[in-house]
Amino acid sequence: MRILLVRPPRIKQAITLSDFMFSEPLGLEMVYNVLKSEHEVEIFDMMIESKNLSEKAAEYLADVVGFTSLCIDVKKVLELCSQIKKSDNSIITVVGGTQTYLNPNAFCHADVDHIFEYTNSENLNKLYNLLSSGEIELVDGIRSKELGYKSSNTEGRNEYMLPDRKSTAKYRNQYSYFGYRPAAIMEFGTGCEKVCDFCLRWRIEGVREKLINPELTKKDLLSIEEQTIMFIDNDFLSSEEKLEAFIKLVNDLKLNKNFIMYGSVKGILEYRDYLKELKQLGLKALLVGYETFSDDEMHKYHKKSSTSDNLEAAKILSNLGIDVWASFMAHPDWGKNDFKTFRKYIKNLMPQITSISPLTPFPNLSMYEKYRGRLLYEADDFEKWSFGQVMIMPSVISLRNYYWELLKTNLYVNLFINKNTEMIKKFGVINILRILAGSLKAVKKYITLMMES
Repeated sequence: MRILLVRPPRIKQAITLSDFMFSEPLGLEMVYNVLKSEHEVEIFDMMIESKNLSEKAAEYLADVVGFTSLCIDVKKVLELCSQIKKSDNSIITVVGGTQTYLNPNAFCHADVDHIFEYTNSENLNKLYNLLSSGEIELVDGIRSKELGYKSSNTEGRNEYMLPDRKSTAKYRNQYSYFGYRPAAIMEFGTGCEKVCDFCLRWRIEGVREKLINPELTKKDLLSIEEQTIMFIDNDFLSSEEKLEAFIKLVNDLKLNKNFIMYGSVKGILEYRDYLKELKQLGLKALLVGYETFSDDEMHKYHKKSSTSDNLEAAKILSNLGIDVWASFMAHPDWGKNDFKTFRKYIKNLMPQITSISPLTPFPNLSMYEKYRGRLLYEADDFEKWSFGQVMIMPSVISLRNYYWELLKTNLYVNLFINKNTEMIKKFGVINILRILAGSLKAVKKYITLMMES
């Protein structure tokens, strides 16, 4: 079969980190690698391509068009499925990705033929073998329109399969992580035991932390040609076993790369002795969720660290020369004084780069019920759920004033906290201008939302 795998385009009105971090479609690269031996497969990245999808599908003579999806992509993916069916009703449409795992019912639509509740090599091969033979039967992890979107009710999770990096060769020079371009992404271990209340990742991957098969990881690392690798593990600093396995593998392979990782404050404090060695091996930056200036909020978020721990972690990383790309969440119960205190707290931490997102209670989170009566948008208004838009009605100040405080804080951070001169020396003017352009887009969107509120 001829299979076209598609990443949908950016949603223009959404405020997302894609303006700063533009990573490869890793899931599609995995699917490509599983299917390529038996089928003709191509990846079509609509975040880069300008060609119309129907034209591409016709040109490619596609038998199947498969989509990946995030929450904000639901409407666009359904539109694209309808577009495909309208141009050629014989083309089979398939949808997978994070959103189908979290909410498969969102894709039960006349123009969607198959929905992956979860994806692994077994159900991928089984479905496409069935499609090749013109047959259909119930497959674990897949809902098919012909079977009334019935589920086998066999639980599973998305499998980390070896990606084929060459499948996106024509796009790879555009994939980036902040100032590092080009950059690849991969995962070293899955799961997260920290179970923070606002986080979806542990609900997707599970609470049990485990390393990905070492042989697969070795092949994955050796397949990456980019100088920079971003590890997307929820917390790379989660165990001594993980850190020692990584250090040994990098030394065994004699890798000379730039590494970027997510690291918890708890992990920074607990495994500080490993950070110097990671720095020597190529660790350039840690993405750290400091979250808030309030210990009460840290407790409610089920964070395993305190605001004073944040300051200690910041000092450790500064002394080691490891950049900090800090993330924070603006609480809906903040007033003007809280935002003022927040700005002072960021100044004390002095990260190289800062991102601020309003607290977002996704429907799959327990906090969704807590804030349900204050939500500004319905659960099925998918394009609004982007981590950037205010989702909960503020309780202390008006929505417009809340957006104004967010705008002020973002401007303050970009002008006075983010170390732009230092970043220019590291990444060059062009890359920094690209990041600043992303910041300006967010500012423009906040101004629009403020005026509309």
